Amino acid sequence: MATREGTWRYRDRFGDAFGRTYFRRFGPGVASSIGIGTYLGDPTDAVDDRYRESIRLALESGVNHVDTASNYRCGRSERVVGEALSEAAVDRESVVVASKAGFVPFDGDRPDDPAAHVREEFLETGILDADDLVHGSHAIAPAFIEAMLDRSLDAIGVETIDCYYVHNPETQLAERSPEEVYDVLEAAFERLERRRLAGDIGGYGVATWDAFRVPPDHDAALSLPAILERAERAAATVDADDHGFRAVQLPFNVRMADAFTRATQPAPAADGTDGSGTTSGRATENGGDAAERWSLLERAHEAGIDVVTSASIGQGSLAEPGAIPEPIADRLAGETAAQRAINFARSAPGVTSALVGARDPDHVRENVAAGTFDPLGANAFDAVFE
Repeated sequence: MATREGTWRYRDRFGDAFGRTYFRRFGPGVASSIGIGTYLGDPTDAVDDRYRESIRLALESGVNHVDTASNYRCGRSERVVGEALSEAAVDRESVVVASKAGFVPFDGDRPDDPAAHVREEFLETGILDADDLVHGSHAIAPAFIEAMLDRSLDAIGVETIDCYYVHNPETQLAERSPEEVYDVLEAAFERLERRRLAGDIGGYGVATWDAFRVPPDHDAALSLPAILERAERAAATVDADDHGFRAVQLPFNVRMADAFTRATQPAPAADGTDGSGTTSGRATENGGDAAERWSLLERAHEAGIDVVTSASIGQGSLAEPGAIPEPIADRLAGETAAQRAINFARSAPGVTSALVGARDPDHVRENVAAGTFDPLGANAFDAVFE
């Protein structure tokens, strides 16, 4: 697993090549503020080969944060991450490896009959009950999350996954009330807490798409404080000294800046025991009082939770010339549109790492080079929205 000593050793090896705050605290050690993602691409051997080369290059160039999921590319992405990790000239202890569970995975390619696959591999084996599934493909039931963790450990070929996310829990809101979803999350967290104590994961979190970006009255909205309360309960149930909820992941880029601009989360208690409750005036577009609600980035920072951004370059769309509005692009450091988009995401106050998918070595080099530029300071980032 990633350790304090290993990640700091990695930082000492590569840090001088990068700009200010390129490496940031994460878990017991530090992680690069640019991470490599593995979501896109067909489930083919050719794409596997490109990812393997790209991940290995990233690891050997100053990126020590790799993100994947049990369902990405029909399960192939996890395997390729493990292969690249074993081939790269870096220590396992220096790399933060993250994965996820929530969507029912395939095994190498898409089956001709996906419904039959779910029935035969997950329902008939007892891993899932039919009632656990939403849209026939998503579940966060405790037994499923634990089974997928075992699958992820085996696929990646590691003893410990540093951060294991429950993937898009808001999907469950299509058929369940928020309270029911929080109940299932608490039960899943209890399993993850036990696995953390056993050394199978370093910590856990939730990876979301809509949950923390939409207004609080939206059908897909979830509350970070409510989720953290369930993590605390789960930790107490297993007699852990503290909970292991470490990070949230959500999309964040020039076009999707809701985590910074929109006040979606309940503010800390008004008695001041966990914060002043104050917030800037910018985050009020959901119609709530800014004194009562905070943005996701503010609330996560106050709670000591790391934030990892996905879609940092809009799955490639922000890498096109002119994609970033000129007044914003002019404020961002970087030689290319992709670099400026990456530096926007990792400049946001409270962001630990910005994920960028890359299966082309040239793109890896371009993305890594974004880290040689200093990010915007907090005041300069605020000014982007004025």
